[in-house]
Formats: sequence, C-alpha cells, structure tokens
Amino acid sequence: MLRFFLLALFVIAIAAPADGQTPSTLGFAKDPRIATALGDISPARMRTLDSTLVAFGTRHTLSDTLSATRGVGAARRWIHAQLRQYSTDCGGCLRVEYDTGTVVVSRAPGRPEARMVNVVAWLPGRDTSRVVVIGGHYDSCICSTNSMDFTSDAPGADDDGSGTVAVMELARVVGKRFPKGFDASIAFVLYTGEELGLLGSTQFAERLLREGKHITAAFTDDIVGNVVADDGRTDSTSVRVFAVDSLAVGGGELARYVWAVGALYQPAFEVLPILRLDRLGRGGDHRPFVERGIPGLRFTERLENYKRQHLPTDSLADVNFSYVAKVARLNLATVVSLAAAPARPDSTAYARDRNSGGQAFTIRWSPVPGAARYELLVRRTTAPTYTRIVNAGAVTEFLLDEQLDDVWVGVRSVGADGHRSLTTVVGAIGGPRLTTRRR
Repeated sequence: MLRFFLLALFVIAIAAPADGQTPSTLGFAKDPRIATALGDISPARMRTLDSTLVAFGTRHTLSDTLSATRGVGAARRWIHAQLRQYSTDCGGCLRVEYDTGTVVVSRAPGRPEARMVNVVAWLPGRDTSRVVVIGGHYDSCICSTNSMDFTSDAPGADDDGSGTVAVMELARVVGKRFPKGFDASIAFVLYTGEELGLLGSTQFAERLLREGKHITAAFTDDIVGNVVADDGRTDSTSVRVFAVDSLAVGGGELARYVWAVGALYQPAFEVLPILRLDRLGRGGDHRPFVERGIPGLRFTERLENYKRQHLPTDSLADVNFSYVAKVARLNLATVVSLAAAPARPDSTAYARDRNSGGQAFTIRWSPVPGAARYELLVRRTTAPTYTRIVNAGAVTEFLLDEQLDDVWVGVRSVGADGHRSLTTVVGAIGGPRLTTRRR
C-alpha cells in the first residue's frame, strides 16, 4: 500500500507543473521540419531590415505618402517589395497585397478621415477559409511628446520596428521551408494606424469576418527587442504573452498553447503567460480580434523602458536582435503548429453519468474535418495548465472518469501527422453548446 502511495505521488509530481510555473509540453511532439526552420531565423537580417525602417525618419500614419525615402508611404512600399521578393524566392508561394480602407481618426483634432494601408503576405492553406494571423505594426510616433506630430523623426526601432521585422522574417522563413502551406492559411500582416487607436488591425479583423473567414488565432508582436531595464537589470531569456483568460473565447487556452510549444522547441527561453488582455492602460493589435470573439495574444519583451517608447530615443542601438530572433522562433513554432493542425471543436456538451453516481461525465463535441482523433485535457480550476491527457480516439463522445464540477476539461482535435489544435473548454459560460442528450 505504501509503495502504491509513493508511486502515485511520483506520478503526480512529474505530471503537475513544478511550483505552478513550469509548463508541461501538453503532449505535443516535436516536428523536425519546424525545428530545422527555427535555425533559419537570422538576427543579422532583422537588424538590416529594422535599420531600413528607422531610416524612413517617421512612419506616422499621417506622414508623407509620396516621398520615396521618408514617411509611411515609403515604408509600406518597401515592406511590400521585400515580401514580394520573399514570394519570388519561394516560387510564388506568398500572395502579397495591400489591405486598404478609409477610417475616421477620432484621436486627431477635427476627426479627419485617413487611408489605412496594411501590408499582408498570405501563405494559402488547403482550407482557405481558416486563417492564423500573425502581425506587427509598422507605424511609429513620438506620442509621448505629441501624438499628432507626423513630421518629426519617430524612429520606432523597438516600437514596433522589432515586431515588424520579426513578422517579415517569419514570412521569409515559413515561405522558404513550407511553400505548399498547411491545413489553414497564414496571414503575415504589417499593420498601420496602431498608434492612433488600433485602426489597421481593426480594419483587417473586420475584413476577415466580413469575408466569412474562421480565424483560429490572432497574434501580434509589439515591442519585442529590449533586454535592458532603466535600472540596469537585463533579461534576454524570457518573453511575456498577454491573453485575456476568457474560457469561451479561448485566450487562456492560446496562452497555454504558446507556453507548451515554447517549452518543447525553445526550453531555455521562458514564456511568461500573463492572463490579462494587455499591460495596464495599454493596447495592441490583438485586441480588435479578441473583442470580436477570436482568441488573441500579444508577445512583448519582459523589460520595457518607457523612457524610450513613443520618443525620438527609440533607437536601433537599444534593440537586441538575438532576443528578437528568440521571439520570432517562438512565433514560428506556434503559428506553424496551429496552421498544420485541424480546427478545434467548435462546440461541446456534457452530461452527468448516473451509472457512476455522478462521479463521471459524458463529454460530447462537434466533429472536425481532417481530425484523426481527439484528446481530452484535464486540470484543476486553480492549476495554471493541464496535467492529464486522455486519448479519446476517433469518436465525438467519451465517458470521462472525472468529476467535472471540480476541474476544467478541454477537448482538442489531432491530425494524422500529430499536430494538435487549440483546446475548447467544456462547459465554458458563453461558449457554444451542443444539444445535450439525457442519459
């Protein structure tokens, strides 16, 4: 009996996160193609790209659009040309476009209308209706001085030159390594209008929904290059991921997904899930997606320096491109894993099992095209991540020996190649429900 008890404690110890902080890899298996692609992410290339962005002087959304060397127009045309070259290099695998629209800039005096021009590189998937979005904003400002100053230099090397070049490098490497795409499409998006109120990302989110796209997740890289705090502290070994912990939307599930993928592919680079939408009083380009019921997440450096953000002092010298590369590798592993996986079940149901006296529950979920099987994941309501994985097989109903009152259970689909979807939380308030059968 004692041996059994000690063995049980050992099993619990290796299954549960140590000190509530170390994630399991949630049953993910390393894909050697992804591992190889991570080595192609180049810090030197991203430094060169960011130096070009800074050289445009200002990328304020209302700045010059006609000059070939200065302003937001020159910046977006250069970004477009770079992405077009990446597409040529991968045999035309990327579809590069301008995403345009006109919006009212409510933060500007007189509420003028302005043209928003995002730059998008699409890697089409077999299911063109399903999309994984990864973006960064290429506009800059000296908002801490004057948010409407669109003529003075606003280098924006970290905010958000670092995120812009990370997304550009992702488009290059993913296109090169995976020119035939995945199950879902990937949209590599460089947004404008972020500093004026998330205008470009709102435009893009509304467009995708208007076109009937099913958005698996929307990520943004925003301020991902600083490793030195004002007091001299350094941190080049961790990154924060911000996602609101809405069970129905799945933001927390997205954070757990990134956490686990990071532990699998880059164990020395710590992912710090922050279960809130964003930093206090701040916003990012994942927000318009979250507000529309789509799982969204923001990648941001661990040590921000507010003495440089939105100021002329946001210079290239303070961006650590080895660190940006670590963030980009985490981006790649996450985005490719999600795009290669089937969709997650879109609705669930549960019923208390009477034969067990209510100590087990029947879980049901909607079938997913392309899923080879399904898994159920279990965690206590107070646990940071899942500690038990149950292979349910190729069925859409399973009797789970868990008291559902006391835990959270997620269901996910698994593709034939082993890639796993996001989890859909069973019984989440506000989440879509199947009709429950009486048992």
